[in-house]
Amino acid sequence: MKVLLLGHKGMLGSDLMAQFKHRHEVIGMDLDEIDITSASECHKAVTENNPQLVINAAAYTNVDACETDREACFAVNAEAVKNIAEACRGKNITVIHYSTDYVFDGNGSRPYREDDPCNPINAYGASKLAGENYLRQLTDNFIIMRTAWLYGAHGKNFVQAILDRARATGKLTVVDDQTGSPTCTRDLAAATELLVDKNARGIFHVTNRGSCTWFDFARKILKEARLETVELLPMKTGDLKRAAKRPAYSVLGMQKFMETTGKTMQPWQLAFQDYYKVLTSRTCCSESSIAHK
Repeated sequence: MKVLLLGHKGMLGSDLMAQFKHRHEVIGMDLDEIDITSASECHKAVTENNPQLVINAAAYTNVDACETDREACFAVNAEAVKNIAEACRGKNITVIHYSTDYVFDGNGSRPYREDDPCNPINAYGASKLAGENYLRQLTDNFIIMRTAWLYGAHGKNFVQAILDRARATGKLTVVDDQTGSPTCTRDLAAATELLVDKNARGIFHVTNRGSCTWFDFARKILKEARLETVELLPMKTGDLKRAAKRPAYSVLGMQKFMETTGKTMQPWQLAFQDYYKVLTSRTCCSESSIAHK
């Protein structure tokens, strides 16, 4: 299969390239090669490359910056998705797009299902939902993968921030009242290929299994890094002066993914342990953390 991968140099895109290149012909394009906010450039990329599958791994992900730069945020996370969908419409091309747990308001107490009402509480979540809606309106040939709390070997993320701050200061303060599911980009890439193999369509929730708070995740990071002597203190979201609101509870239910693929994602703790081994060995060749159901 010929695959056009947009954002192939990013944290998720790098792992998607590594995952798909073994069985597919992958054409990678990044921000220095295509402006996805330009409809004409999207049409040109699709026409010239003639892919069977387009994977959009490009996104504006700085949640706080989205509040002050809404125009750029919506251009990348919404209008660009419209451009991609329109470029692929009528050509029998499947479009895969990644969305977020932040499309939900976080007022729930059980894992969110794909058909639960969306109610984003920040600009980032609103822009990602707008992108979803454009894709759903313009084509039936799509996979939307909502995911959460991504980290990986090829970009800035919470894991690296915790390690850097811990080693620099010896003391950390992390919020303990936001609950979600840390997700390794390598595992998300493998899950993406599973859905492609099953010829799936629609919206799917995909994260590593289980949930924790950011405080719990930080504690796990310090344990794996043998930095348990670092002082780790909890704090409340309200005490953290951030431009964007965050949902208090944004765990995503994955029953649909499991029923479609026959597989389940490995628990976030084990996935992180595998990731940290890869990180410390400076290689990304270990097996993905997806297990049989």
